Parts: sequence; C-alpha cells; structure tokens
Amino acid sequence: MDLDLNHLDIVWVLLTGFLVFFMQAGFAMLETGFTRAKNAVNILTKNLMDFSIGSICFFLVGFAIMFGTSPVGRQTDWMFSFFFFQMVFAATAATIVSGAMAERTKFVTYLIYSAVVSLFIYPVSGHWIWASAGRVEGAEGWLQALGFIDSAGSTVVHSVGGWLGLAGTLVLGPRLGKYSATVTNTNVTGPQALGKARPILGHNMPLATLGVFILWFCWFGFNSGSTLSGNNSGIARIAVVTCLAAAAAANGALFISWMKFGKPDLSMTLNGTLAGLVSITAGCLHVSPASAIVIGFLAGTLCVFSVLLFEHILKIDDPVGAVSVHGVCGAFGTLCVGLFAEKAYGGVNGLFFGGGMHLLLTQLIGVGAVFLWAFGTGWVLFKFLDLVIGIRVPRNEEIRGLDINEHGMEAYAGFQIFTTE
Repeated sequence: MDLDLNHLDIVWVLLTGFLVFFMQAGFAMLETGFTRAKNAVNILTKNLMDFSIGSICFFLVGFAIMFGTSPVGRQTDWMFSFFFFQMVFAATAATIVSGAMAERTKFVTYLIYSAVVSLFIYPVSGHWIWASAGRVEGAEGWLQALGFIDSAGSTVVHSVGGWLGLAGTLVLGPRLGKYSATVTNTNVTGPQALGKARPILGHNMPLATLGVFILWFCWFGFNSGSTLSGNNSGIARIAVVTCLAAAAAANGALFISWMKFGKPDLSMTLNGTLAGLVSITAGCLHVSPASAIVIGFLAGTLCVFSVLLFEHILKIDDPVGAVSVHGVCGAFGTLCVGLFAEKAYGGVNGLFFGGGMHLLLTQLIGVGAVFLWAFGTGWVLFKFLDLVIGIRVPRNEEIRGLDINEHGMEAYAGFQIFTTE
C-alpha cells in the first residue's frame, strides 16, 4: 500500500525535517564548546561527516531495513519527504556518539562506526518500534505490536545514540589526565583504581550555549514533525509541551547544581535543558502540558545526578554528558509515558491516570530491549575495531590535540593551544 498525502503534509514533513537537519549545527557547537580548543576541528569534522556518510548509508540500506521498503523503489512525493525526515533522524542518533567519545578517538575509526550505525544498528531497533510509519502493508515491529509508545524518539533515536556512546567510552577508557590515578593500594581494582576525577573544562561556553539554543529551536521540528501531518490538530500542543519540558528541566538542573555546588552551574543547566527535551520526546503526543513540566523538571534533576554518577563513581569519562542526557534521560522519558499518558491526548492512560501497569511494563520491556541491542552491538563493534585498526589515538597525539595530528590544522590559528598533561 502506497499513500500520497496532501501537499500540506508533504511540506510540513519537509520543513520540520529541515529543522532536524539543523540540529547537526547545534550538536557541533555544543560538543565543540564542551571540549578543548585543541580538538575543535576534529569535533566539527566528525559532526559534518557522520551526517554525510550516514545519509548515504541510510539511503542505500538502512531505510529498507527500518521500514521494509526502499525509497528508490517507491518514488512518490510522500515517500521522498518521509525518507528525508527519517534520514535526518538517523543522523541525529549517529552524532550523539561523537560527544561521548570525544578527544581521543581515531578519525578513521569514527567514520567506520558512523557508517555501521546508519546501515544496521539504528535501523534494526527503529524497525521494532516505527516500522509501520513507512506505510508498507504488514510492516510492524514486535515492540510496536506490544503497544510500546515512543512518539518522536526518546528511545529510538536518543537512547540508541546514548547507549552506543556508553559502549564506546568503556572500550576507549578515560582521557589522559581525567583521573588522578594516585591509588597505590594493589587491592583496589575497577573504577576506584583510577583515583579522583579531575575537571577538564570546555574551552568555549558561549559556543556550547548557542548549541543548546539551536537544539531547543530545532526540537520543535523534531517532535511536532513526528505527527507526519500538517493537518494534525495536536501540533500546537506538542510544541507547547516540548518547550515547557525543556524550561522545567533547565530550572531543575540549575536548582540542583546550585544546591550541590554552591553556585549555579551553566554546563549542568545546559545539559539539563537537553535532558528535558530528550525526556519529553517519547510522550509529546500523549501527555498534558502540566505533566510535561513534571517530566522535564525530574529529567533535569536526574541528569545532574547521572553525570556525577558516571564521572565520579563509575569513572566513565563522557566529555559532554551524552550518555546521561540521551541514554539515561531517553530511557526515563520513555518510561514516563507509562506513568503520565492521558487518553484525552493520545488514546491511552498511564499508571497515574488510571491505566494500570500494562503500559508501564511495555515501556520497560522496550527500554530494556533497545539497551541490550544498542549497547551490545556497540560493544562488539568497538571491540572489533579496536582489535583490527585501533580506536584510540596514540598518547602523544592526544596530548598535543587531535586537530594537528588528525587534520593538520588548528581551529584558532595563531594560538598555542596544545598542552602537556
């Protein structure tokens, strides 16, 4: 069955897809600002190329795996617009990984795993949840058949990227100088053997802040566009709940970081804002504005504690907090659908509105299944690449900076930006 929708729907999907594409700029600014100047060119190049490589891979293979059809085989106006929208979503999942693995990953390795993510890893789990969106008769993923809800991709896009990033950081290990490694007791093993976490500050907070504002703006396309129809009367509400969740999350993160550190922390607040956006993405079609405020505030709070957990307790070095923002808060937001969904908005009630445990348990199954898939395949992929070509740059290159050694240039020419550790 092939369905061409009206021109308004096609224009709506394309315009919101253009906004989602511009999220690449937001991620590029955010990741560059949160990392050191000596690696800025590397970050920017990776953000350019994961989209450029991923788009081709998704066109050739990934889309057909995810939706059961090739965009070439069904050349209609609707199919081209739908393909474009899904392509920019796939690119978002791939680019999340770059932040978690920043400042010590070989560029060639990054290109390879970006291709694999768009070719296979993202499309498979995406098929489980969104297969019927391609309008191919009989196409339905097993999680979708269970009743799993992920309206715009808290799990499909963000958790997949976050869990892949977690696998990559574990295989890579922390950046040089991140941990003191002063523990001398030979009986101490595991994360505690790394010693205390040291701050490695990002070099440009204005750039990081600009990145968050770009992402916030583009998220209106990300969530509202997922209706796939400009005639959907829920578009305005989706925009409102998206904005309220982000605003509430920023307040939550600011408050908690202020109480925790004695000062209002901008970096935590920026990540908290993104955590709110990620968390509302699953339920943006199904929750009320009031519920969105609660979900966002909790997500912003959760993000702060998650970042501290990974950095100080688990000793997992994630330079931009991508695992916490996208992996943890993506899973949290997906579970919140099982709690806060209301029949008046999306046709089903969650636990807090008399719907019982069924939807929450379904959401839990989906979150767990996608974690096992994304983290498991990511771990195998990164381990394989590490054995074959290596995934980490040599020590001297990491100290000097990836810009000079990997790309032969500096982001800020004329400045001495490399340091010794």
